[in-house]
Amino acid sequence: MTTVERPLRESAVPSWTHRTDVLVIGYGGAGSSAALEAARAGAAVTILEVASGGGGTTAMCGGHVYCGGGTPVQQACGFPDSAEDLYRFLVGSTPFQDEEKARLYAEHSAQHFAWLESQGVPFERSYYPQRHSLQPDARCLIFTGNEKVWPFSETARPAPRGHKAAGEGDAGHLIMKALMAQVDRLPIEKRYDTSVDRLIVDDDGRVVGAAGHHFGQRVHYRADKGVILTAGGFIMNHPMVASHIPDLARDIIDHGSVYDDGSGIQLGLSVGGAAIHMSEYFITLPFYPPEKLTYGLLVNRHGQRFVNEDSYHARIGRTALQQTDHVVYLIVDDSCFGLPDINQFVHQMPRTDLSIEHIATEDSVADLEASLGLPCDTLQQTVALYNANASQGEDPLFHKHPEWLRPLDAPPYAAFDLSLGKAPYLAFTLGGLSTRATGEVLDDRGEVVTGLYAAGRNSCGLPRSADGYASGLSVGDATFFGRLAGRQAALTPSRV
Repeated sequence: MTTVERPLRESAVPSWTHRTDVLVIGYGGAGSSAALEAARAGAAVTILEVASGGGGTTAMCGGHVYCGGGTPVQQACGFPDSAEDLYRFLVGSTPFQDEEKARLYAEHSAQHFAWLESQGVPFERSYYPQRHSLQPDARCLIFTGNEKVWPFSETARPAPRGHKAAGEGDAGHLIMKALMAQVDRLPIEKRYDTSVDRLIVDDDGRVVGAAGHHFGQRVHYRADKGVILTAGGFIMNHPMVASHIPDLARDIIDHGSVYDDGSGIQLGLSVGGAAIHMSEYFITLPFYPPEKLTYGLLVNRHGQRFVNEDSYHARIGRTALQQTDHVVYLIVDDSCFGLPDINQFVHQMPRTDLSIEHIATEDSVADLEASLGLPCDTLQQTVALYNANASQGEDPLFHKHPEWLRPLDAPPYAAFDLSLGKAPYLAFTLGGLSTRATGEVLDDRGEVVTGLYAAGRNSCGLPRSADGYASGLSVGDATFFGRLAGRQAALTPSRV
């Protein structure tokens, strides 16, 4: 883990290892996009990467990119969408959304998809209709968020916006393969195995470079136009997580790259940048597939429902974590029984010990209630009320979509333990440096930290809460705003 130090004065630099216009720290989706746009705008670009190769967390992800507003795939598959509906969904589903960033992304989302295709990222013109955390095949379009879920469906017209790169299973590596191939076609310097632990500032406080280590040797890189931080989140920095998000301090599976250690955010803080929404996180409890489990009921230790079960798995995880003692059960009957396949989601971490345990089967709801140790009559009343409403095609308590609404009246009944510490909860961080849409890092007064930019998980971008998260939003955010940061840095006058 990189230990970040105080900024170094330019006058204290013994000699420059290398000089460039734009210095990009981190070579994932945000870093590659920033480097490409900066180079195409005429800047000399150098990428510093702590690992022995590029890819970052983007290469490890499922390969969804959240785009809308009428992409060619949406049009080919017959799903009308508009920039306004995408904008309304983003601001309506995510608390404290940056409306400027959301508007910009919505209005240029279809063009951004076209840019990704022009870089060589492959996408089929196809739709995957099942409810799934990740398409197992190469089909492209899927609902990856709460678009059809109440109350978000009342904010904007629902449309599938998850665009998965054309590969079986996880396909994030295909996105990075294409972007890195484009980087290789340009005169962009790449320096691997290089950790950065200090930013370098001039007498006016402007960021003019970065210092670090390369195989034990001290290195100093000069950036005449700007430094762009794209080094990932901080889920792997456990002290930092415990400080900002104590809810994630135990029984959580860290979801990301080993280099998501918060060093990029700490570099920004070291020169006066402000970090915002550091307590926000993505957490998921993907109890589906199989999709038929959605017909079941999620209840807490009091035998009460707490969410509409057709919600996106991140919203399920967030609301589950808020229940008393983090106790959650999935209740099903014989008509919708199936074994949750958690490894369909944890595709980039092949493990055989990840499972959701089937803990009880009984012939009646009363017996299941007793078997689970729930208060007398609680589960029975919950199921009876749900069944009465479902038989009328209604769910007045949580407004579960009619597609997944039917009575649980086919015994036997079964329960799965989705409690924290029992079921796999996977998480990564969403907070980061405060930035303009064009990437400039801001201080706590909202003023620009001159010479410093950030994108991806180093910046607090569009995904700001698990409540409104949708798969592919991080990759869409990182690549889109990475591009803007790269272009903005390249257009900055050089300091000589």
